Formats: sequence, structure tokens, C-alpha cells
Amino acid sequence: MFIGLATAVAASVCYGTGSVLQAVGARRSAREEAARAGGASAVTQHGGPSLASTAKAAVTWEFILGTVLDFVGFMLGALAARLLPLFLSQTIISANLVITALLSVRLLGLRLKGMEWASIGVLCGALVMLAVAAGPEGEHHAARAVHWWLLAVTVLLIAGGSLLVRRLGRGAAVVAGLLSGLGFGALGVGVRILDGVEPFDLVRLLADPALYAVLVGGLGGMYLHTVALQVGSVNAATAALVVGETVVPGVVGVLWLGDSARAGLGWLAVFGFVLAVASAVGVAWFGEDEGALHGVEPQQEAARA
Repeated sequence: MFIGLATAVAASVCYGTGSVLQAVGARRSAREEAARAGGASAVTQHGGPSLASTAKAAVTWEFILGTVLDFVGFMLGALAARLLPLFLSQTIISANLVITALLSVRLLGLRLKGMEWASIGVLCGALVMLAVAAGPEGEHHAARAVHWWLLAVTVLLIAGGSLLVRRLGRGAAVVAGLLSGLGFGALGVGVRILDGVEPFDLVRLLADPALYAVLVGGLGGMYLHTVALQVGSVNAATAALVVGETVVPGVVGVLWLGDSARAGLGWLAVFGFVLAVASAVGVAWFGEDEGALHGVEPQQEAARA
């Protein structure tokens, strides 16, 4: 249990730091693209970032460093998903919201409202409750049909979500954050049920649809998170991501994989889980207007200059 907790915390730090670095790179790239193109190619007709803008954001040094941290966080998170109940591992990893919020003050110049700080404090308290209440993890195996369903839903989610957020334009930050979180949640579930891991069997691993759900969920989630960071509040987008990557895996773990709380502490696990999700929603709600100051607006300002 201790190794799993330490691994999940380390993954959370990597993800939180990576998110802010990616936001720095994405926003700098968006401003430079708007300045060069006069705003014409920096945004779509719906006001969101163009594919060119998103691609250029991905090659800034800040974004690359953030991506490396995300990869390290992914590896640590994958290990945590196999050592802890999903409702605990995913919630601890989602606490990268705290790291994101703190670093965004320093690196992005954001000012957090009192209610945002309060929501973050509640989230920390909820994580303590979950850590106290969590029992041993459940099964690592699921019926093959579950593996195929996971892949199908993940592909539909990422493909449909990518089209949706491009049409929503500047209003896509929270939606893109939520969809990226669902992608990362599918990744967590996929890692948990992967065949050919224990004992290692490369043929079984490559034949498992869950492996491709992990790849689609991870890469698609990163893309949608990049879009979210370009168009809106980094804290609101990350908070929405928290909800997506926490709720679904937690429910799947309890209902289908046998995750459970310690005897007599089921009520504390449920209360802590609900409180964690509610506090994350609170950060998204109270921080949603930051996009007007720090999102796509700099692109338009550069175009007018």
C-alpha cells in the first residue's frame, strides 16, 4: 500500500508540473502564431485554436518538457493503478490540480480566488479520507468483451470529442478538459486489466484490445488537454480533467473489478470520493472566467498589435 501511495503522489506531482509547463508553451505559441499570421490562422472559425497552432505549441521547449513529465507521470500512474484501488489511485493522481494551481500562480501570473483556495483545501482533506478508508485493490482481470468495449468507447470518446471541442471554440476549455480526463480514465482502467503483464507475455499483451485503449486514451487525452490549455483557464481545464479521470475509473473499479474500502469505512470512502469530485468541480466553476484573461484572448491582442 505504501509503495502504491508514494507512486501515485509522484505521478500527481509530474502531471501537475507538466500541465503548467504545457500551458506556458501553448499560450506562448498561440501569441506568436497570431502575431505572425495576423490572427487569421491562429484560430478556427469558431474561435478555437487551429491545428497549426496546436501543433506548434507541441514543439515549444516548455511543452516538450511538460510532455516528458507527463510520460513519467503516466508510468508511475500505471504502476499505482495496479497497486491501489482505482478510486484511490486515480483520485490521488488527480490531486495534481493542487500542484497546477500553485505553479500557475508563479509561472502564469494567475491570482486564485478565495473559493478556489477553499476548494483545493477541501480536495486535500478528501484525499486523506480516501487514503484512510481504502482497502486492498480488487481483480486485475476482466472478460475479453470488457476489453473490446473499453477500446470502442475510448475511440468514440476521443474522435467525437475532438470534433466537438473544435466547434465549441473558446467555450471548449472545460469540455475539452473533461473529455481528456475521461481519456486518461480509460487509460487507468486499461492498465489495470491488461493481459500479459503478470507474468509478462508480449504476444498476449499486443493482442489485448485494452492496450490500444490505453494508447488512444493517453494520446487523445493529451491532445484534448492541449486544446483546453490554449483556450481557457489552466485550473478550470485541469479541474474538469480531474472529474473525468476520477469518477468513471472509480465506479468501474468498485462495480466490476472488486475494489473496496476497509471494513466499516465504506461510508468514509464514499464521502471522501464525493467530496473530492465536488471540490474539483468547485475549482472549475470559480476559475472558469480566467480564460478571458489568459486563454485565446492573447491571440487576439497580438493580432491587433
